[in-house]
Amino acid sequence: MMKKSFLLLFVLLLTISMVFLSCGAEEESAEEVESEETVDTEEDKYGGVLVFGRGGDSVGLDPARETDGECFYAAEQIFDNLVEFVNGTTEIQPALAKSWEVSDDGLTFTFHLEEGVEFHDGTPFNADAVVFSLGRQLWEDHPAHQYGPYKYWGYMDMSNIVDDIVAVDEYTVRFDLKKREAPFLANLAMDFAAMVSPTAVEKYGKDFKSNPVGTGPFKFVSWQKDDNIVVERNENYWRRKAYLDRLILKVIPDPTARYLALQKGEIDVMDFPSPEDLDEMKADPDIKVIQQPGLNVGYLAMNTQKEPFDNKLVRQAFNYAINKEEIIDAVFGNAGTPAKNPLPPTMWSYNDSIDPYPYDPEKAKELLAEAGYPDGFKTDLWAMPVARPYFPDGRRVAEIMQAQLKEVGVEAEIVSYDWGTYLDRTDSGEHQTALLGWTGDNGDPDNFLFVLLSIPAAEVPAGNIAFWKNEEFNDLIEEAKQTFDTERRTELYMEAQEIFHEEAPWVPVAHSIVSEPMKPYVMNFKLSPVGKRVFYSVWIDK
Repeated sequence: MMKKSFLLLFVLLLTISMVFLSCGAEEESAEEVESEETVDTEEDKYGGVLVFGRGGDSVGLDPARETDGECFYAAEQIFDNLVEFVNGTTEIQPALAKSWEVSDDGLTFTFHLEEGVEFHDGTPFNADAVVFSLGRQLWEDHPAHQYGPYKYWGYMDMSNIVDDIVAVDEYTVRFDLKKREAPFLANLAMDFAAMVSPTAVEKYGKDFKSNPVGTGPFKFVSWQKDDNIVVERNENYWRRKAYLDRLILKVIPDPTARYLALQKGEIDVMDFPSPEDLDEMKADPDIKVIQQPGLNVGYLAMNTQKEPFDNKLVRQAFNYAINKEEIIDAVFGNAGTPAKNPLPPTMWSYNDSIDPYPYDPEKAKELLAEAGYPDGFKTDLWAMPVARPYFPDGRRVAEIMQAQLKEVGVEAEIVSYDWGTYLDRTDSGEHQTALLGWTGDNGDPDNFLFVLLSIPAAEVPAGNIAFWKNEEFNDLIEEAKQTFDTERRTELYMEAQEIFHEEAPWVPVAHSIVSEPMKPYVMNFKLSPVGKRVFYSVWIDK
């Protein structure tokens, strides 16, 4: 099935992605990678409860249905995929699929599965479970398709990529593709492609999102909405068992309150600290801070299907009217850099030759007048209610933008909802403008440019919340998806970014440095370039 030439090309593509994106992470083998810290014995690592303090709650725990990091934080502990990222990098390694082959034409992927694996409910994992887990998203006549919508599958246009999923035998499954898909293997490492228990989905139906059952290192115990999610070690895990007895994901919306809880020892790891607190945290001997550049972008999307944002001149005016430096100084401190492209600068194919829109209120007024709005206009400005790596304080960002837009005659009314409602309403296109952002899921530019800006991703529920539909841009990223030549893909993506810059469906605002403060006794926690929070190999130095 697999020619050496094809393998070399495929491995080269993945290797280049890793080099650009791992941000200096050291190489790790397919075996678990342990901390540099030493302990007397392996057994000493086992035990303890870890409390992870985060800014918001999950919307649901079915990874095929959700799209945001807060949902995946819990789901990532409960579910496994066919393939996975080596912890802390974008390198692909085997998981529930112990090996695979790819056909010469790149249209057939055949996976050989681990044997003897069980879901948390005791039912077997096999090829039929793979067909069920992804087939429910692919086939509209699948009995579990009704429990969607399966948003990521739609954002990524997977139904126009995958032709069939076939159980060849009990432990072999084949994916037949309609067209070549360069990032296909990396796509299968993403959360939406997790393996779910068919028995549990059939039992709970749409409520599976509140009763998740996977094969992962932790089993779901309980969920108190807007308070905590509890998972415990899966004693029958098919690999080495997790070290922690129990993991509690605790919701503490205010970053100052999260910091205080960390200082008091009420939580052990803290997500999304306030940038202004970082220097103090680093000086505290009772706290250690792990940092790395984030594979992310925060942006203001303008709904191009609604007036006046159907006019390119208005969208360009907004790019001139927003002072990104003021936003970064006030909200990110030293943990943010201005954005000019939809890709982060650590991503391969980032087009650094593009000149950013400068802050120029007078130019913004000129463009608004040319567009027919010499006196400005009124609009909404949707603000995120939770802290995310790309916007530590969405409300504050919106308030600064509101003041800046007022200077050019635009009156912006800030609108917000709870996080789940915010996501549902933006992907339905109810907004005129909305703050949102993205952390890359698989280390490939496709995960930004296609998921967030393609024509297929503008279908409700939309990943493209600018609802921007540009044929020239779309043709370029479609060609790039089907090209295994990284140099050619880079050329296509760089050209696509030039079109994005000219058409201006977003105001790209910032890229952030991701910081994770924790107690010194928390060992082997690794920040992931794709935004995961993985606790499988974390242990507590007792």
